Amino acid sequence: MKNPELSREEVNALAGATLLEFGASWCGYCQAAQSTIHTELTQFHHIRHIKIEDGKGRRLGRSFHVKLWPTLIFIKEGMEVTRLVRDIQPAELKSALLRLSDR
Repeated sequence: MKNPELSREEVNALAGATLLEFGASWCGYCQAAQSTIHTELTQFHHIRHIKIEDGKGRRLGRSFHVKLWPTLIFIKEGMEVTRLVRDIQPAELKSALLRLSDR
């Protein structure tokens, strides 16, 4: 789901487990990570996935101190649990998803 209009307050108010994916459609690193992200998320249907188009003037990314893409931020009940940046490895992603889901 894409929603570049979310505010930090709205993110902080999200209930449950959420994966925020910050990136840009033209970013090669982001494109390369899509297969891994999609494959791993298929096992975690209960985790909300929000893709956020980031870039200059985008406040949400700045509020999370996003500097490189993709940045995956794992949130539970509005609080950051962990994050992965740029080179997204399947094992690291699965581990972060398991941590987020308490499995």
